[in-house]
Amino acid sequence: MDLILPETGWTASFASLGLITTFGVSIPVGFNIGVINAPSEFIKSWSNDTISHVYGVQLSETALSATFAATVSIALIGGVIGSLGGSYLADKYGRKKSFLFCAILLTAGACCFQFCRAASSVELLLLGRLLVGLASGLTTSVVPMYLAEVSPIRLRGAMGVLCPLGLTAGVVVGQVTSLEQVLGTELLWHHALSCFGLLNVICYAFYFWLPESPKYLYSVKGDQAGSLRAIRKLYGRHSIGDDYIKLQVECATGNGNNASAEPDSQPQASRSLWSVLCDPTLRLPLILVCALQGGQQFSGINAIFFYSVSIFESVGFSSTAAKFANLGVGCLNLFVSFFGPLLMARCDRRLCSLISCSACAVILFVFTMAVYFIDMVTWFSFVSVGTILLYIIFYQIGLGPIPFFIGSELFELGPRPAAMAMGSLSSWGCNFIVGMAFPTLQQAWGAFVFLPFSITCVLVTLLVKFYLPETRGKEIGDVVKKVSFGFRSRVLNG
Repeated sequence: MDLILPETGWTASFASLGLITTFGVSIPVGFNIGVINAPSEFIKSWSNDTISHVYGVQLSETALSATFAATVSIALIGGVIGSLGGSYLADKYGRKKSFLFCAILLTAGACCFQFCRAASSVELLLLGRLLVGLASGLTTSVVPMYLAEVSPIRLRGAMGVLCPLGLTAGVVVGQVTSLEQVLGTELLWHHALSCFGLLNVICYAFYFWLPESPKYLYSVKGDQAGSLRAIRKLYGRHSIGDDYIKLQVECATGNGNNASAEPDSQPQASRSLWSVLCDPTLRLPLILVCALQGGQQFSGINAIFFYSVSIFESVGFSSTAAKFANLGVGCLNLFVSFFGPLLMARCDRRLCSLISCSACAVILFVFTMAVYFIDMVTWFSFVSVGTILLYIIFYQIGLGPIPFFIGSELFELGPRPAAMAMGSLSSWGCNFIVGMAFPTLQQAWGAFVFLPFSITCVLVTLLVKFYLPETRGKEIGDVVKKVSFGFRSRVLNG
């Protein structure tokens, strides 16, 4: 039985938990995505000087570029590994302790960044990137699940969207921090990379106040008393009675006989990753979670940010102004994402996903044609700028926030950690593929490099249209039944 939380609405404790997880780990994870690019030349120069001094080797330009590429990509590899570890940690130690592991890894990474220059150690820089990558994969695997499990049904989407909101905010904060006018200088770049560690203090300061997931305590650990304490800590001492859980068990079994209710009150067995992968009843929801998280990366969001600087230069911006305009696009991305909690609370997931994916598919196609003919038709450069802005808006309506938490609404508590881990793995794995392949494909295909992103959005739109059930305001058990027959499921019935 999946424990149903009281529909008490927002409370100070409930909202505070969302803020603590967002500022404590989600924003630092996004920060590490956005901070690394601006000071890249300074990092390359320091890496070359350090390797020359320590090992007596002078790197070629190609080797130096490869070293920096490794510095960037090792965090994505860490994200893949951290995602896989999220399932084990969430089941073994709980959602709350897994959140603490995220903070510890981030703090360790910040220390590596802070002291890598003093230690003249490129290896310390690489270790720091690996640690923040591990923390990133663990965060996207565990935190949306934690937030969904402490939320009543009608606020599940509003809380679930806080993790992607924090990631988006962190990217912008990282971009601002790494500007040369702030900390992105030859002497201060290591401070730019490490200053996010100050936010981790929030995790440690409030950790003992945070409640464990009531659903985890009841369904996995079989701790009814602990679950009651967690609910009261979140929603107030008088929000539920002592017999709250007992009454739910009796309703689930259809009678008031405690003996017959006993089996349902036993802890659910946690599911291994392999058992989830092999279960045919979980195949469709697992494909949905992985396709949405992977499709989010294959939708071209990072490529758009990479390409937008040259687009702004084509309409007459100087190199410096184009970089600030690109930062402005990031701020627009953040501004639109602030509406996410309200949107997820009031609008259906299917509708938002369909509008977002289909619109992004069309916009990316128009963007491809505009960039291809930009030298033939002068005003197409302005069309390109307009499509970038439209893409950001429609991306944040559904494709940006929904994939992060949809797994917590498609799976019951037993297989949920494994499913969330697979979704996070898909996200970081596809992010790695795009990061490695995009520069090469851009040189080979030119503007047409964006067509695969448009096609991906079309495919995700079709998958959502035919196989994603509506989950807003639904009990998870009802949703699970709809998707338990694989591609023969009739998700629109009922």
